[in-house]
Amino acid sequence: MTTADFESRAQSLRIVATAPIARDIFRFELARPDGGDLAEFTAGAHVELRAPNGLVKKYSLCNDPAERARYVIAVKREVNGAGGSLSLTTDAKAGDELLVGPPRNDFPLAPNVGNFLFIAGGIGVTPILSMLRHIKSEGSARAKLYYFTRAPEMTAFREELSASEFSGQVVFHHDGGDPDKAFDLWPILEKPQGRHLYCCGPRPLMEAVRDMSGHWSSAAVHFEDFGATKAHKLENKAFNVRLARSGRSFEIPADLSILDALRAGGVHVSSSCERGSCGTCRTRLISGEAEHRDLVLTESEHATNIMICVSRAKAGDLVLDLPEAT
Repeated sequence: MTTADFESRAQSLRIVATAPIARDIFRFELARPDGGDLAEFTAGAHVELRAPNGLVKKYSLCNDPAERARYVIAVKREVNGAGGSLSLTTDAKAGDELLVGPPRNDFPLAPNVGNFLFIAGGIGVTPILSMLRHIKSEGSARAKLYYFTRAPEMTAFREELSASEFSGQVVFHHDGGDPDKAFDLWPILEKPQGRHLYCCGPRPLMEAVRDMSGHWSSAAVHFEDFGATKAHKLENKAFNVRLARSGRSFEIPADLSILDALRAGGVHVSSSCERGSCGTCRTRLISGEAEHRDLVLTESEHATNIMICVSRAKAGDLVLDLPEAT
């Protein structure tokens, strides 16, 4: 979404309340200044929000989707980040108004599912909390959350998730930052048992979950990368892509994905999340060495497939199997 598009669709919302809920994690409650209803959202949705310093970032909505009077987000203060979270947690206070875009959901709950397994790491619990609340209010499905952090004081929404409302549904694990104390995921991922798996958190956690859930149906495994793919942008380099069917070549600039560059050249490619999590833009890779940044493909699929929304060329150019430009 461009700046102009964001501004045309966004609305000014007031910070009703803000408070620390864990070490370097802050809860923000947003509402319309006139007290009216907000746009509806579904579990797993996020909004784009402009921080006081002007940066726009995405934040998952944490509250029950049945609520219409407020949006609740949690912001982790990243001292070495781009500056949006630091500005929000330092400069924004109750009573201030922020520009907020409409809800969008790239990480929705699958319909007609009776059993959910959630795995969250750190601030990645935010969309999953909304999902748990929705499932609880619907009362028609089972859910279990495994929530991993370094320490109890670094665990967002710990009190809420420890309440009787979620009794028996949440397992906390704190490893103190020691890899030797990491939770053993295999016992909970060994047997799919008809469940749908949702994972959000640091990239190493999601990659571990992906590797151990390769025997699950791809339709039953869902990832939210929480913007992790953006971490590569500073190291991106330009390269070329050739379409084998038409022979056309495209230069992929450092600041554009293959998907965006092809679209600009008139090539239609289906996509959905555009963050390497859903698999919609899977494309056959004919030749070239790709730098895979997705959370969908297995190691064995890397040689002949690429997710063009996030992945790039590691060396040289890429040749892809796509229909001719239209």
